[in-house]
Amino acid sequence: MPLTAPSVELIATARASLAARDPALARAHAQTPALEWRLRPGGFEGLFRMIVEQQVSVASAASVWARLEAGLGEITPQALLAHDLDSLRGMGLSRQKATYGQGMALAQIEGRIDLDHMQTLGDAEAIAALTALKGVGPWTAEAYLMMCEGRLDVFPGGDVALQEAIRWADGTETRPDQKGAYLRAEVWRPYRAVATHLLWAWYTGVKRGEIILEPSA
Repeated sequence: MPLTAPSVELIATARASLAARDPALARAHAQTPALEWRLRPGGFEGLFRMIVEQQVSVASAASVWARLEAGLGEITPQALLAHDLDSLRGMGLSRQKATYGQGMALAQIEGRIDLDHMQTLGDAEAIAALTALKGVGPWTAEAYLMMCEGRLDVFPGGDVALQEAIRWADGTETRPDQKGAYLRAEVWRPYRAVATHLLWAWYTGVKRGEIILEPSA
């Protein structure tokens, strides 16, 4: 079922609400241009691609994905299960990622998860269903629901760039750990995913030299 990304207008309204409630976030809001939420493809293909992309460079992930598309024809559970692990390794996958992918494919075919209709589940239910799959941790589940389904209130608290942006916003010497990030984000409900996108954009702007990070007041 096709999903629609949050509109520019909705994101702007959410950002204004967040900035009004949290002076630290207001700083990032003031320095960051308007955001556009680019929704990635979801379903089995979308989740599997996130697994493929983990812990490798963007270029390496793109190369492996291109080899998989050429070797499989289409990225479906059936196509993945039609090849053994050695064949998938020959397309550039590590044995671990090939094993994870086939496990996800089998779960989809057997009906233990329905990646095409995850939107019928609430956020907590969807995260629980996704993390029940071997190889899918909390960050992957939360990022999938944000990036592939456009959910507004999921929060990938284990993301290091996000933790660093929170440190900048709060003007602290050390960045929060995952637990601390989740606690810090409670004030951003029901727009924690919008806050995440804002902080990621702010972090990227600073790293690229497009935004000057000044000491917080």
